[in-house]
Amino acid sequence: MLKNCRICSSRDLELVLDLGNQPWCNNFLTKSQVGKEKYYPLALVFCNKCSLVQLNYTVKKEIMFSDHTYLSGVTNSLSAHFKNLRDDVIKKFKIKTAKRILDIGSNDGTFLKHFRAIKWEVLGVEPAIRIAKIANKSGIKTLNKFFNFSLAKKINKKFDFINASGVFFHLEELHSVTKGVKYLLKEDGVFIIQFLYMKSIIENTAFDQIYHEHLLYYNLKTLNNLLRIYGLEIFDVKLSNIHGGQMTAYVCKKGKKIKTSLLKKYIRSEIISKINKKETYKKFSNKINLLKKINMNFLNKSVNQKKIIYGLGAPAKGNTLLNYFGIKKDQIKKLIEINPMRKNLFSPGSHIPIFLENNHKQIPDIYYVLAWNFKDEILKKNQHLIKKGVKFYFPIIVKKK
Repeated sequence: MLKNCRICSSRDLELVLDLGNQPWCNNFLTKSQVGKEKYYPLALVFCNKCSLVQLNYTVKKEIMFSDHTYLSGVTNSLSAHFKNLRDDVIKKFKIKTAKRILDIGSNDGTFLKHFRAIKWEVLGVEPAIRIAKIANKSGIKTLNKFFNFSLAKKINKKFDFINASGVFFHLEELHSVTKGVKYLLKEDGVFIIQFLYMKSIIENTAFDQIYHEHLLYYNLKTLNNLLRIYGLEIFDVKLSNIHGGQMTAYVCKKGKKIKTSLLKKYIRSEIISKINKKETYKKFSNKINLLKKINMNFLNKSVNQKKIIYGLGAPAKGNTLLNYFGIKKDQIKKLIEINPMRKNLFSPGSHIPIFLENNHKQIPDIYYVLAWNFKDEILKKNQHLIKKGVKFYFPIIVKKK
């Protein structure tokens, strides 16, 4: 169990949310593994010194990331988000010539493909063996390693841009990674951190984004507390609707860039909303319990009405929701997924079988949408089913910005 804050090392940690013991959410199971999966505590503690909210237990990175099944490239809207970010970078920094970019936790290379397309020099670092192979096969140079200060010294190149998409809150070696970024970043370089914004998670009651891979839950204040230790600072931000509210922080070496008015606006908003106060997280816990009642009432009523319910998507975060709500395969018969790496597997804990969308012809009465963060794409794609009377139920409703 965690004894010291992951950022400031304080021992003054207080439990604010307990989601019980749960399996590691990306541990999708073969048939022979069903019922044999390990369970770990899933709870948030609040640091009374620096306000960071974090998991109180660490599942080792080698277990979670050496051979996981998440693929960036299977979702069109995520690839489009990455392309938009590339275009934002070019416009924001008035770039006229090709640059050098490093992507930490680069997955299948989807983000870097957009930069390679404009002739930038790209390098990815990805610890998952099979996924790093996919990236290299597609022409994205990718090191199959965990990024840390030791690897940074071996890379030993200076980068104009370093990117971390949905990975900077995963880090067991948090301080070593941040030190490595500082080491590889040019003096006027920019570190781009894309992270699930805790303020948005709370506003949307998107508690399923809390799982073992996500060790830290940042707001701008708490992220800056970490960066400050290494002579880095946020100078600009952008909040996107992707994933229900993802913050992009643009980071530089201290004093190298002017802080924008938008950054100052978001920091003021954090103060006004009391998002970095302990009492906010205790209220969040109450909202989650209410959401559970609403969802289980809907599912139980639908089952009693003999409705056939399938889950749409088998995202890792969906397993937090399935397991905390206590949903089993007698309520949701199947999970319908587009990621081929999850074909014929079972969800950990709930043991619901996964079928690929392309090979599955049966249509339920209700799709319970676990991949709720891609709502617009899902509804657009399935208009033909909606016209036939199929209901799409979203357990989490995102408040658009």
